[in-house]
Amino acid sequence: MEKSCGAVVYTGSREDPRYLIIYSQKGFYGFPKGHVEGKETEEETARREIREETGLTDIRFIEGFRTSVVRPVNHRLENAPLKEVVYFLAYCENPQWEAQEAEIADIRLMTYEEAMEIFQFETARKVLREAHAFLTGC
Repeated sequence: MEKSCGAVVYTGSREDPRYLIIYSQKGFYGFPKGHVEGKETEEETARREIREETGLTDIRFIEGFRTSVVRPVNHRLENAPLKEVVYFLAYCENPQWEAQEAEIADIRLMTYEEAMEIFQFETARKVLREAHAFLTGC
C-alpha cells in the first residue's frame, strides 16, 4: 500500500481558525501532502511536503493529533490500488505562501464552513471535521 503524509495547516486562534486549503492542478481541493521518501518519518514527510507545495517553513505540529484515511490511488479507476494518507495538524503564525506551480493551482485560507462546502471528497471533509473538533473542542 502506498503511503503519503500531510497536514491540516491553520492560522488564527483555536476558537476561530482559518485553514490553508490547496487547489491542485488536477482540480481538487485538499491539504498539502505527498509520498514518503526513503527513511523519512511521517512528520518529516508532512513538513517537507508543506514546504514544497506551499513554501511555508515556519509551522508547528499540534501534539496529539494524527488521523489517516485509506483511499484509492486513482479515484477514477475501478479496483485501483489503495493508499494510506496520514494527516497531522499544524499551526502557522503568519502564512506567506508560494504555490508550487507544477502541482498547486491556488492556495486559500478558509473557514471551516467554507472548506467543508468546497471539498469534492468525503475523505477531505472527514479529516477537516476531526482536526476542527480536536482544535476547537466542538
